[in-house]
Amino acid sequence: MRHRLGWFALVIAVVVVGYPGFRVARAKLFPRRYAVASIAETPEYQDPLLLERAWSLPVAARYGHRIDPQRNISMCGPTSAANVMRSLGSGTATVDDVLAGSGRCRWFGYCWNGLTLGELAQLVRAKTDRRVRVIRDLTLAQFREEMARSNDANRRYIVNFNRGLLFGRGGGHHSPVGGYLADRDLVFVLDVNSSFGPWLVSTARLFQAVDSIDPDSGAKRGLIVVE
Repeated sequence: MRHRLGWFALVIAVVVVGYPGFRVARAKLFPRRYAVASIAETPEYQDPLLLERAWSLPVAARYGHRIDPQRNISMCGPTSAANVMRSLGSGTATVDDVLAGSGRCRWFGYCWNGLTLGELAQLVRAKTDRRVRVIRDLTLAQFREEMARSNDANRRYIVNFNRGLLFGRGGGHHSPVGGYLADRDLVFVLDVNSSFGPWLVSTARLFQAVDSIDPDSGAKRGLIVVE
C-alpha cells in the first residue's frame, strides 16, 4: 500500500509541477506565430528622437528612464506592478514586495500559468491605497481616450496585450504605459521584457492586441488603471 501511495504521490507531483513547466517552456521555446507584420519594422517603433520625446512625458518621466526587467517569462505582471509602484513613490519597490503575502508565484520563482488581468489587479490593490480598476471591452475610440489620459501624472496604466498580434509571435504580456504622443497617435509602452525594451506603437495597432481573448480567463484583455 505504501508503495502504491508513493507512486501516486509522485504522479501527482509530476502533473502539478510538470504541466505548468511545460506551458512555460512551450511559450519560451515554441511561441505561437501570427500572420501579421511586426511593429518592429515600423519607423516609429524605437526611433531615437521619438523615444526622447516620449521619455519626457509627465508619467514616463516619473520612471526616471528606468524599467526594471522581468526575471523570467512568467513575471511580466508582478514586474509591471513593481515598476508602477516605484514610479508612484514607493521607493525601491520590487517584485518580491508586490508578491509578499499573496501566495502567488512561490514555486521556483515562477507564476506558472502567468497572471490574468484580474489577478494582477488584485495584487496591485493589496499594495496601494489608490483606486485600482480593470477596464476591458473598449471600442477603439474609448481606448484612445484612455491612452490620452495616460499622460496624467496622477494615473498609471498597465496594459495587457497579445504580443503575437504586434510582433508576429508570442503570447499574453503585461507592461506599464509610459504615455501618449497625441500629435502622432502613438502609445509609449514600457516593456518589462529586456529583449524588447520601451517602444512606440500606433494606438490602433495596440488596440488590436488588447482587444483579444485571454485563454486563461476567457475574457478580453484590457487595462489596469491606478489612480
